[in-house]
Amino acid sequence: MKKMNFALSAASVLGILYFSQDVMQPIVTALVLSLALAPLIRALGRVGLSRINATFTALGFVIVLFVTAFTVLGANVLALTTDLPQYSAEIRNKSKALEELVQHPLARLAPHWIDSAANNAQLVAGPNPIPVEIRERVSTSDSIAKAVGVVSGPLGEAFLILVLLIFILLDRENLRDRLLRLVGQREVGRTIKGLEDAAEGVSRFFFTQLVLNVLFGVVVAVGLWLISIPHAALWGSLCAALRFVPYIGALIAGASIALFAAAVDPGWSLAIYAMALFLLLELLVAHVVEPRVYGQSVGMSPLGVIVSALFWGAIWGPLGLLLSTPLTLCLVVAGRYIKGLEPISILFAEAPNVNDAQRFHHRLLSGEADAIIDDARAFVRKSSLARYCDKVMLPGIALARAGLLGSQEEQFHSTVAMVADTLATGTVQSRFKGRRISLLNENIGAHLRHRREERLGRWQGSLDVPARSVILSTTLPSVREEFMSELLVLVFRAAQLDARSYVIDPTGAADADEPDADQLVSTIFVAYPVESDLAVWLNAVAELRQAIPEAPVVTIRPREEVSVDPAEVVAHVDLVLQTFEEALAFVTPSNGQ
Repeated sequence: MKKMNFALSAASVLGILYFSQDVMQPIVTALVLSLALAPLIRALGRVGLSRINATFTALGFVIVLFVTAFTVLGANVLALTTDLPQYSAEIRNKSKALEELVQHPLARLAPHWIDSAANNAQLVAGPNPIPVEIRERVSTSDSIAKAVGVVSGPLGEAFLILVLLIFILLDRENLRDRLLRLVGQREVGRTIKGLEDAAEGVSRFFFTQLVLNVLFGVVVAVGLWLISIPHAALWGSLCAALRFVPYIGALIAGASIALFAAAVDPGWSLAIYAMALFLLLELLVAHVVEPRVYGQSVGMSPLGVIVSALFWGAIWGPLGLLLSTPLTLCLVVAGRYIKGLEPISILFAEAPNVNDAQRFHHRLLSGEADAIIDDARAFVRKSSLARYCDKVMLPGIALARAGLLGSQEEQFHSTVAMVADTLATGTVQSRFKGRRISLLNENIGAHLRHRREERLGRWQGSLDVPARSVILSTTLPSVREEFMSELLVLVFRAAQLDARSYVIDPTGAADADEPDADQLVSTIFVAYPVESDLAVWLNAVAELRQAIPEAPVVTIRPREEVSVDPAEVVAHVDLVLQTFEEALAFVTPSNGQ
């Protein structure tokens, strides 16, 4: 029933948008422009202008800007129309050459056959009658009326939008109060925040887009002038104007420049140079400049921009294309505060509403180790490995374990092992590339420990080190505890600390070759116990205290719920920490002493 209601509501909204576009387009355009101008009006108000003066000053600035742009564009178009006749012959020659180039060889013989058959038929049937066309003379007044009719439509709509915009800006406080009254007192805070975010996002988008497009047009005009294309200023202005239409505008501008360059040059070199110049600049701006300049100003994904352009263009035509990004941006912002519009925000926002741990969880289940490693490196560059483990890796692994299917278990272990091993060594090992790591014979913690022993030796480093300089991470034989212990060692080693791991034998048997290196240990970390092994854990902690009495014993309480009484743990260790960051902060000062 809910799905049926949603489908009916969506169909109703689409029908209203399509069939009432003559009414909705001016209103929506004025509302979007009011959001774009609101920050400018507030800035003018802060310098001492009244609301009315600030409103009309901002409107005057926008009108002057548009009039100047259209004047420059119109002057260049008139100059181009006077030169078009001299290019007509070259256009016909190029069109004929292209037609012969792409035409099928057999089709080239068709005109000859058709002409021969027509000549034979003409000998039999006699000459064809000459068609007579009677043209009615059009008076000057009719021509003027037709021109006025063509122009009056857009001008009338623009005037209507201007009138609506003036009234919306002058009465915006009253309109906001009415909207807040409609949503109710409980949602006042969220609504005000949504309106502020929408106004800020739309105004920032328009301003950034205006600056970028103008600069792009200037650079294109200069480049075309340098390669000797006539009317370079016109094509630069056209590029700047068409880039306001997402994606499609750039294609139209590039195709127009290429066609014009082909028309003015007897050969094809000028068209190739012009196209190469435009493609180079467009790719540079679209993939290098815009991502850095826009940042979060648009707040929409590239795919969302394309889909919104297709949707609004299909419903409202050219105006829909121009308004597609700001309209969808408003809906994305509204989706953060209105439950019913949340799907739009999720689908079209720049970043989906998932945190780093959830993204780690999704990629972990998909086996995307390379993507996880790239994210981890980016995170660690800005923060630390300890914080990455606390905020991303461990919460993500907990989420994955909660919904892990049997068929995903091997992939889960392989991906976690590859990520942890790469974080430990700094590079993906060549023998791991292109295949998954098999962990059928050992758990992840054991795998990481054996990998470190392969690199550093049996004792995971030299024993010829200063006294009290080694941090020892110990654990009982267990999948979870061994992994946590090895991860803690990675965190310490990433901070340039000499950390090593040790698995306690619950039987108490000692290795005959084990060196007497107790004086090297500064701090002992023990994995937090589980209820089933509490007695063994208590005995192991007691033996550690007896063997290395000078070293403090510390444990880290896991994020998930544990059934062990915290008092039992606190009574047998010196300190209980909550995160890896706390552990790193604890050992770093003592290591420096």
